[in-house]
Amino acid sequence: MAGVLRDAQGRVLLAQRPAGKHLEGYWEFPGGKLEPNEQPQRALMRELHEELGIHIEADDGTPLIRVPWRYGERDLLLDAWQFTRWQGTPVSMEGQALQWLLPSDVDPATLAPADRPILQALRLPPIYAITPAHVPPDHAELWYARLDAALMQGTCLIQLRLPLWSAAQVQMLAARLQERAVQWAACVLLNGDIDGAHRLGAGVGVHLTSAQLTAGIERPLPWTQIVGASCHDALQLGRAVQMGADFATLSPVAPTTSHPAAASLGWLRFRDLAEAAALPVYALGGMTPAQVGQARNHSGQGVAGIGAFWR
Repeated sequence: MAGVLRDAQGRVLLAQRPAGKHLEGYWEFPGGKLEPNEQPQRALMRELHEELGIHIEADDGTPLIRVPWRYGERDLLLDAWQFTRWQGTPVSMEGQALQWLLPSDVDPATLAPADRPILQALRLPPIYAITPAHVPPDHAELWYARLDAALMQGTCLIQLRLPLWSAAQVQMLAARLQERAVQWAACVLLNGDIDGAHRLGAGVGVHLTSAQLTAGIERPLPWTQIVGASCHDALQLGRAVQMGADFATLSPVAPTTSHPAAASLGWLRFRDLAEAAALPVYALGGMTPAQVGQARNHSGQGVAGIGAFWR
């Protein structure tokens, strides 16, 4: 169990693994192991009291993400819950160093690997908007205005998927949006264009295609830039985890007008695949912004989509 404690400033508490232990020096979200027959929430309340000297409110806490992970020959399931209320001031009861940081200020490279998906789940929004594929290049000014307005209004994860445009034209649009994205702690992702994302830097990421995942590339950008991945099955989700993607889209969850012949996963299959994946997963295919709660109830980070996300 891992407890994500968030204070009034939005900061989260991290604990450093002590010398002599596995992954010594790495930071992690505090928590610990369940005792035999112990209920998960009860175990986390006990661990946080033993480790930090605090009492968690019984009616507080929301599930954030479950991370299946393997360290060598050891398998674990890291079940992360988020808390905003507790009694007492967290202090180090076991000698570990503690620090409070905004999620945006945490360097993922300093975290234990199994804790990195928890950080990304904290950072990523519930809605991922993707531009319509039919937009022609001569509509660049119109779409610049729409995208700029969307960033200002709080849409903080946008993929520029514009197959009718050249790579240079998409990069120019991203460059114009870049300052706004950085200002609003948002990210504009280029579809498959790793080199373009490298050149543009902060505020711009890349969304890898399924073909790029299959090609077996390693994580193509530093942790300061977001990497997403298009997935359709468990094999691709596993590959996205292996190469260090920050999140994945999983599709199609429901029938779509763009791919009417494609077999849809349905919510139960989406849940099973998302729970088995060690990274945040967005439901894609036939989604609307109103289905965020449904996605969250089925172990998703939220929803991604095209048509219904630009009305």
